[in-house]
Amino acid sequence: MVKLQQKSSLLIMELPDDLPLVTAEAMSEAAFEQFCAQNRELRIEREANGKVTIMAPVHFDSGFFEAEVLVELRNFVKNSKLGGRVLSPSTGFKLPNGATKSPDASWISAEKLANLPTEERKKFAAVVPDFIIEIRSDSDKLGKLKRKMEQTWIGNGVRLAWLIDPVKQKAYIYRQDGTVDVVPNFEGKLNGEEVLPGFELDLGMLKGE
Repeated sequence: MVKLQQKSSLLIMELPDDLPLVTAEAMSEAAFEQFCAQNRELRIEREANGKVTIMAPVHFDSGFFEAEVLVELRNFVKNSKLGGRVLSPSTGFKLPNGATKSPDASWISAEKLANLPTEERKKFAAVVPDFIIEIRSDSDKLGKLKRKMEQTWIGNGVRLAWLIDPVKQKAYIYRQDGTVDVVPNFEGKLNGEEVLPGFELDLGMLKGE
């Protein structure tokens, strides 16, 4: 059982050794933001029901995969004329269903960025990325990640989402129209389709050495 204790203005959590976990209690948005600020070493997300998922930092290989994908996306956007902004895995998005989630890489279009109020940029912004990437770590359950892609990301308005699974060397492509494609054996390239035209990710670079 995960225990929450309130001491003065500080929210303290007694954590077990086996992460990830979901708290038994819900947190308000204000308490969640405070808890994140006080526990920056953890990867933390808030579910739609207010309960909080706490994850440990990723392992060495997972960190490599995340970095490679993020750099490829950042370099493409920087060198293209699409504009918008690429965000890191530490960025939390406040979604329409009440959840606050952090994909491993994300891109917001120039149009959405222009309409984002300045005050939203100083907190977990109430905005839905146009494109996201999630990388499966060796401790992630694939079924749970697939539900997250469909229900959390696509269900809240993400236009294109990739789930990359280095464990099984597969990639899953989720689209706003509900279609899902699977690319086996890390063969070929993923492309940004009409959302990020011209962007390609060579899955072979994620096979490692």
